[in-house]
Amino acid sequence: MNRYCLLMMLVCLCPGVAGQETRDPSTSSLFVKWQDPQSGVESYVLKAHVAPLQLSFYFTNISYTHDGRYYWFYCANPPSQGRTLGCIDFARDTIYTFPDTRFEDATPLIDLDSGEAYWFAGRSLYKKKPDPETLPVLINRLNYGKGTYSVRPSTHLTFNAAKTSVNIDSHDGNKWTIGELPLDGSPFIKWQEFDVCYNHGQFSPVDPELQLIAQDHWRDGNTGEQIWYQNRIWLIRKGQEAFPIYPDSEPQVKQHTHEWWAADGSRIYYVDYDNGTEYYDLNSNEKVNVWENGTCHSHCDKTGTYFAGDIGTYTWETGCKLAFFNTRTQKEINIVSDFPIGYAKRGAPYHADPHPQFCLDDKYICYTTTVLGIQTVAFVEVEQLIHLTKE
Repeated sequence: MNRYCLLMMLVCLCPGVAGQETRDPSTSSLFVKWQDPQSGVESYVLKAHVAPLQLSFYFTNISYTHDGRYYWFYCANPPSQGRTLGCIDFARDTIYTFPDTRFEDATPLIDLDSGEAYWFAGRSLYKKKPDPETLPVLINRLNYGKGTYSVRPSTHLTFNAAKTSVNIDSHDGNKWTIGELPLDGSPFIKWQEFDVCYNHGQFSPVDPELQLIAQDHWRDGNTGEQIWYQNRIWLIRKGQEAFPIYPDSEPQVKQHTHEWWAADGSRIYYVDYDNGTEYYDLNSNEKVNVWENGTCHSHCDKTGTYFAGDIGTYTWETGCKLAFFNTRTQKEINIVSDFPIGYAKRGAPYHADPHPQFCLDDKYICYTTTVLGIQTVAFVEVEQLIHLTKE
């Protein structure tokens, strides 16, 4: 069989791959258009289902590949604990589920270049291609001490800037360990060990020897006592001890949460429950409030010009909404003015908040929605939101 005949056979078998442009949420048959009745903003909601609950990734981990072909999401099957991964192949206009990717917390990380998913199964780090015919590949195993057992190797994985390691914020009993696990199979590298909870580790996007970590509330493994964090946001450099970005004396540090890196590594964005979305500038040490209403899970585009945030996720009974904020015009518009709460409550054990996330080079914001009476993923075009909030 010559090459031309082979190519024509592939076109016939996979018409969405060869000879056809990759679709996206606005053109895929897997989605349905939904318009917010109050704001008029249009979203594309995933109507195809491979699990009872389909959730967008935690906002710090982008899951839509650079080429626009693959979008990964979380799957949950109540009452079963833990989650697995699902994936949309926009070239084939097909949705998959992968039962062999079961994970705890919000561990998974997507290689946005190759489309491969990384996650921890126990203490073993695996990766998998976005193809149901492939098997998971063991990358490395976390071993950091004789007789230890990691309850959670990592809250949510990130690559270092060199893409040679993933971050570790391991929890074992009343011990938390920060470090990195090389992707070449080399042993775990410990950076620092703590006797209070530090998690939500995130490698700097530009500096492979710098991580953002967060103090968090925790429960004593021996007494069951609930212990609350004192100073939320810290930095740690390899070979040095961690330090807080704000001094303990600042009264708001106990209200800081939900932090993420600026795309260029120059700022740390976070939410202050009382004052909204703010950032800390690593070069000037300046603290800036950018969005007073962004009081829960916020995220921004690569330039830090546009923000999205879910508001009221801890008080569903009094209303929860998803909003967009344009810093140039200081205008805000609702993407979803009022989420139905019933199904969201049933999804609570799976951290089913909207968790908006800018993705696909800031073309879309993806989020988890309940507007169709089911827990599923939705997308809204950023250009539409910019137009609706212009002067």
